[in-house]
Amino acid sequence: MNVAPIALGALLLGGALAQVSSPLRLQLTQELVTTVTESGRTVEKLSSMPKSVRPGDTLTQVITASNLGKSTLRQASINLPVPRGTEFLGQSTPAGPRWSTEFSRDGGQTFAAAPLKKTITVTENGKSVQKEVIVPPSEYTNVRWVVGAMNSGDTLKFGFRVKVK
Repeated sequence: MNVAPIALGALLLGGALAQVSSPLRLQLTQELVTTVTESGRTVEKLSSMPKSVRPGDTLTQVITASNLGKSTLRQASINLPVPRGTEFLGQSTPAGPRWSTEFSRDGGQTFAAAPLKKTITVTENGKSVQKEVIVPPSEYTNVRWVVGAMNSGDTLKFGFRVKVK
Protein backbone atom coordinates (compact mmCIF):
# COMPACT_ATOMS: atom_id res chain seq x y z
CA MET A 1 0.00 0.00 0.00
CA ASN A 2 1.32 3.43 -0.87
CA VAL A 3 1.52 5.78 2.11
CA ALA A 4 0.97 8.99 0.15
CA PRO A 5 -2.76 8.37 -0.45
CA ILE A 6 -3.27 7.72 3.28
CA ALA A 7 -1.65 11.03 4.20
CA LEU A 8 -3.42 12.90 1.42
CA GLY A 9 -6.76 11.40 2.44
CA ALA A 10 -6.21 12.53 6.01
CA LEU A 11 -5.41 16.04 4.81
CA LEU A 12 -8.49 16.20 2.62
CA LEU A 13 -10.80 14.88 5.34
CA GLY A 14 -9.45 16.95 8.24
CA GLY A 15 -12.24 19.25 9.33
CA ALA A 16 -9.88 21.46 11.33
CA LEU A 17 -7.19 21.87 8.73
CA ALA A 18 -6.46 25.53 8.34
CA GLN A 19 -7.63 27.63 5.45
CA VAL A 20 -5.22 30.02 3.76
CA SER A 21 -6.43 33.04 5.77
CA SER A 22 -6.31 31.27 9.13
CA PRO A 23 -3.52 32.07 11.61
CA LEU A 24 -3.47 28.36 12.53
CA ARG A 25 -1.01 26.44 10.36
CA LEU A 26 -1.26 22.65 10.41
CA GLN A 27 1.29 20.23 9.00
CA LEU A 28 0.74 16.47 8.87
CA THR A 29 3.58 13.94 8.95
CA GLN A 30 3.38 10.18 8.79
CA GLU A 31 6.04 7.67 9.80
CA LEU A 32 6.36 3.90 9.67
CA VAL A 33 7.11 2.32 13.06
CA THR A 34 9.42 -0.69 13.04
CA THR A 35 10.98 -2.61 15.90
CA VAL A 36 14.73 -3.29 15.69
CA THR A 37 17.37 -4.70 18.01
CA GLU A 38 20.31 -2.41 18.76
CA SER A 39 23.02 -3.33 21.25
CA GLY A 40 20.86 -6.16 22.56
CA ARG A 41 17.87 -3.88 23.22
CA THR A 42 14.61 -3.72 21.33
CA VAL A 43 13.87 -0.18 20.16
CA GLU A 44 11.41 1.50 17.84
CA LYS A 45 12.62 3.08 14.64
CA LEU A 46 10.57 5.71 12.80
CA SER A 47 10.91 5.96 9.02
CA SER A 48 9.63 9.12 7.37
CA MET A 49 7.91 8.86 4.03
CA PRO A 50 8.09 5.07 3.55
CA LYS A 51 7.63 4.03 -0.07
CA SER A 52 5.10 1.37 0.87
CA VAL A 53 3.37 -0.21 3.83
CA ARG A 54 1.81 -3.62 4.38
CA PRO A 55 -1.17 -4.87 6.35
CA GLY A 56 -0.21 -5.04 10.01
CA ASP A 57 2.30 -2.17 9.80
CA THR A 58 2.04 0.56 12.42
CA LEU A 59 2.11 4.23 11.39
CA THR A 60 2.29 7.40 13.44
CA GLN A 61 0.20 10.37 12.38
CA VAL A 62 1.55 13.63 13.81
CA ILE A 63 -0.01 17.02 13.25
CA THR A 64 2.00 20.12 14.10
CA ALA A 65 -0.15 23.15 14.90
CA SER A 66 1.42 26.62 14.83
CA ASN A 67 -0.25 29.93 15.67
CA LEU A 68 1.17 32.30 13.04
CA GLY A 69 -1.18 35.11 14.06
CA LYS A 70 -0.50 38.05 16.33
CA SER A 71 -3.11 37.17 18.93
CA THR A 72 -3.99 34.22 21.14
CA LEU A 73 -6.28 31.61 19.61
CA ARG A 74 -9.01 30.43 21.98
CA GLN A 75 -10.55 26.97 21.84
CA ALA A 76 -8.52 25.96 18.77
CA SER A 77 -9.87 22.63 17.55
CA ILE A 78 -7.45 20.27 15.79
CA ASN A 79 -9.29 17.33 14.23
CA LEU A 80 -7.28 14.49 12.71
CA PRO A 81 -9.22 11.68 11.00
CA VAL A 82 -8.03 8.09 11.13
CA PRO A 83 -6.85 7.44 7.54
CA ARG A 84 -8.84 5.06 5.35
CA GLY A 85 -7.37 1.59 5.26
CA THR A 86 -6.12 1.85 8.86
CA GLU A 87 -7.50 1.44 12.35
CA PHE A 88 -6.81 3.50 15.45
CA LEU A 89 -4.66 1.67 18.01
CA GLY A 90 -5.78 3.63 21.05
CA GLN A 91 -2.48 5.47 21.49
CA SER A 92 -2.68 9.24 21.12
CA THR A 93 -1.33 12.43 22.63
CA PRO A 94 -3.22 12.50 25.95
CA ALA A 95 -5.05 15.46 27.42
CA GLY A 96 -2.79 18.00 29.08
CA PRO A 97 -3.16 21.15 31.16
CA ARG A 98 -3.69 23.24 27.99
CA TRP A 99 -5.86 20.92 25.90
CA SER A 100 -8.44 18.17 26.00
CA THR A 101 -8.38 15.02 23.86
CA GLU A 102 -11.63 13.76 22.36
CA PHE A 103 -12.60 10.95 20.03
CA SER A 104 -15.29 10.23 17.45
CA ARG A 105 -16.73 7.02 16.08
CA ASP A 106 -19.05 8.63 13.52
CA GLY A 107 -16.69 10.39 11.13
CA GLY A 108 -16.28 13.48 13.28
CA GLN A 109 -19.96 14.33 13.77
CA THR A 110 -19.75 13.95 17.55
CA PHE A 111 -16.82 13.84 19.99
CA ALA A 112 -16.36 12.70 23.59
CA ALA A 113 -13.60 11.70 25.98
CA ALA A 114 -12.53 8.05 25.93
CA PRO A 115 -13.82 5.51 26.42
CA LEU A 116 -16.56 6.08 23.86
CA LYS A 117 -19.83 4.27 24.45
CA LYS A 118 -22.68 3.17 22.22
CA THR A 119 -26.08 1.61 22.73
CA ILE A 120 -26.76 -1.78 21.20
CA THR A 121 -29.87 -3.94 21.15
CA VAL A 122 -29.54 -7.52 22.38
CA THR A 123 -32.06 -10.27 22.99
CA GLU A 124 -32.39 -11.47 26.58
CA ASN A 125 -35.04 -13.99 27.59
CA GLY A 126 -36.76 -13.47 24.24
CA LYS A 127 -36.99 -9.69 24.65
CA SER A 128 -35.05 -6.91 22.97
CA VAL A 129 -33.03 -4.97 25.51
CA GLN A 130 -30.81 -1.96 24.95
CA LYS A 131 -27.39 -1.97 26.59
CA GLU A 132 -24.60 0.56 26.71
CA VAL A 133 -21.22 -0.89 25.70
CA ILE A 134 -17.73 0.52 25.31
CA VAL A 135 -16.64 1.16 21.72
CA PRO A 136 -13.28 -0.47 20.96
CA PRO A 137 -10.61 2.05 19.88
CA SER A 138 -10.37 0.24 16.52
CA GLU A 139 -13.79 1.76 15.70
CA TYR A 140 -12.70 5.35 16.39
CA THR A 141 -12.72 7.50 13.24
CA ASN A 142 -11.28 10.81 14.45
CA VAL A 143 -9.17 12.30 17.22
CA ARG A 144 -9.58 15.95 18.23
CA TRP A 145 -7.53 18.12 20.53
CA VAL A 146 -9.13 21.33 21.79
CA VAL A 147 -6.53 23.85 22.95
CA GLY A 148 -7.88 26.33 25.51
CA ALA A 149 -5.41 29.07 24.58
CA MET A 150 -2.73 29.01 21.90
CA ASN A 151 -0.49 32.06 22.15
CA SER A 152 1.02 33.83 19.16
CA GLY A 153 4.09 31.87 18.05
CA ASP A 154 3.09 28.68 19.89
CA THR A 155 3.72 25.35 18.18
CA LEU A 156 2.16 22.15 19.50
CA LYS A 157 2.38 18.56 18.25
CA PHE A 158 -0.38 15.99 18.54
CA GLY A 159 -0.54 12.49 17.19
CA PHE A 160 -1.73 8.92 17.29
CA ARG A 161 -0.88 5.48 15.97
CA VAL A 162 -2.77 3.38 13.46
CA LYS A 163 -2.43 -0.11 12.06
CA VAL A 164 -2.68 -0.73 8.32
CA LYS A 165 -5.59 -3.08 7.50
